[in-house]
Amino acid sequence: MQIIPLNAVPNQTLAVNLNSQACQINLYQLDSGLYCDLYMNNNAVVVGVICQNLNRIVRSLYFGFAGDLVFWDSQGNSDPYFSGLGGQYLFIYIEADELPPGVG
Repeated sequence: MQIIPLNAVPNQTLAVNLNSQACQINLYQLDSGLYCDLYMNNNAVVVGVICQNLNRIVRSLYFGFAGDLVFWDSQGNSDPYFSGLGGQYLFIYIEADELPPGVG
């Protein structure tokens, strides 16, 4: 498990290496929630996924991404909002061997 540092801004793009996977992550706040795009080696893995508390973002081995990403509300049970990123809302990479068998 790895906590990915974020800034409390409505839109951000991160370049991060997750378990030897070169990733670009776009996070953007809309009226309907916070959304995530994940690219690996410049190829889209998932795009336009709504971010919810403790709800995995990738969810499937089919996409070729080892592991998964999740937001965790460290102060309760609400879905992430940009003003709490990096504080109340932690962005976590979960390695494949930390997930249940057959997942991610």
